[in-house]
Amino acid sequence: MSILNHNTDTGRGSYPFVTAIVVAAGNSTRMNGINKQFLLIDGVPVLIRTLRAFSECSLINEIIVAAREEDIPKMHSMLRDYGVLKVKEIVTGGATRQQSVYNAFCRCSPLSEFIAIHDGARALVTPDIITDTLIAAFETGAAATGVRVKDTIKVVDENSVIVSTPPRENLWAVQTPQVFSRRLYLNAIDSVKSAENFTDDCRLIEEYGHQITMVEGSYDNIKITTPEDITLAEAIIRKREQND
Repeated sequence: MSILNHNTDTGRGSYPFVTAIVVAAGNSTRMNGINKQFLLIDGVPVLIRTLRAFSECSLINEIIVAAREEDIPKMHSMLRDYGVLKVKEIVTGGATRQQSVYNAFCRCSPLSEFIAIHDGARALVTPDIITDTLIAAFETGAAATGVRVKDTIKVVDENSVIVSTPPRENLWAVQTPQVFSRRLYLNAIDSVKSAENFTDDCRLIEEYGHQITMVEGSYDNIKITTPEDITLAEAIIRKREQND
């Protein structure tokens, strides 16, 4: 297992020790109960594509995966089959996303100074996106990748009536990774009482009152949620291969 050391020169200077937390403990309800982490995208499992991107990022020192307990043996087998580096441990996830992240957070190396939280189902993330988000977080303490919203967004009330139209130039669709300093995340978990109900990690830091820098990522960084997303992901991969 190849793990970079704290403040190791990666060719771009010295950086803090970073733990990637990959959340793969969902129930895949919109996949008709099929675990999307094991679905194949152009012959490679979703989770393996995600973990490869983080392993290939020189600023990531270790990876911890949060998964359903019943899936852990199969994931260990996949890691061996595909030779994925930097995965330190697979831990059992919790009943909510925040519980799953926290379970993984508790297993971070004592050297860890930043955590990069990522959805296991965002399998098309690239090392460049991860790096850009990390660099922004190193400077500000908190950063997330995302894309500018293309459509006009309407705020609708409980009766399906349009209430307002927020300016599109101010709207972004947030993605992952979302990167926070370890101390900031721990302080937020200790201070924000409703943290367990948040489905987005940025929300926790927002509630704590710390600003988050948005880093422009890629529309290709889709989340595999429905069967149609597999077809889209394979089309994106073919496009990338043609451009290489």
